[in-house]
Amino acid sequence: MTQKKILLVEDNADDEALTLRALTKSRVANEVVVVRDGAEALDYLLWRGAYADRDPLDIPQVTLLDLKLPKVDGLEVLRQIRSDPRTKMLPVVILTSSREEQDIIAAYSNGANSYVRKPVDFNQFVDAIKQLGLYWLILNEAPPH
Repeated sequence: MTQKKILLVEDNADDEALTLRALTKSRVANEVVVVRDGAEALDYLLWRGAYADRDPLDIPQVTLLDLKLPKVDGLEVLRQIRSDPRTKMLPVVILTSSREEQDIIAAYSNGANSYVRKPVDFNQFVDAIKQLGLYWLILNEAPPH
């Protein structure tokens, strides 16, 4: 059995580093694949472009998706994930700093499994990432591929 992967879709280098550091500090040892914009996320998840030769059974256990992304925004990424039969059941956690009510409503309306605001305090962020890792990688029973 291959290790459960995490897909991190994050365009901000500081937030990416903070998330990776929080995962390490939380002892989440799973491989983290990082893509830096919505178009690259869709290419990765839908086996297109540079990722066309990726193993079709290699689906992330969970995708951590920012909303404010270049090229294709996070909500459109979510819509396309949910419209493709290969990825429609992929667990997607919105991991964003947005506190906008319309973003929360839009995320859930488009099929997000969870909406997590990035805490400003690093220790709170580490705790949030630890809880996400525990739930999505250990406790949650993922849909079959």
